[in-house]
Amino acid sequence: MPNIKSSRKRMILSEKAREKNRGERSRLRTALKRARDATDADQAAARLREAAALLDQAAQEWLVHPNKAARLKGQLARHVSRLMTEK
Repeated sequence: MPNIKSSRKRMILSEKAREKNRGERSRLRTALKRARDATDADQAAARLREAAALLDQAAQEWLVHPNKAARLKGQLARHVSRLMTEK
């Protein structure tokens, strides 16, 4: 435990941020899994929109690297387009 007041405060704030980031990362991963597991094209398109919004938000907050967010959005878009052509 730090002795300096500012260090104690920084430790508390870091812990709060860590917990928040953990929850956000979990929401993001769940949305990505749901988008990948969608079998119906319409359902997959809707889940792609949700996942893309979460990815954009996560990239803006540097929860994930912006390039990784773009890469994942592209992979999901390809998956959804394959489902649409299978109709």
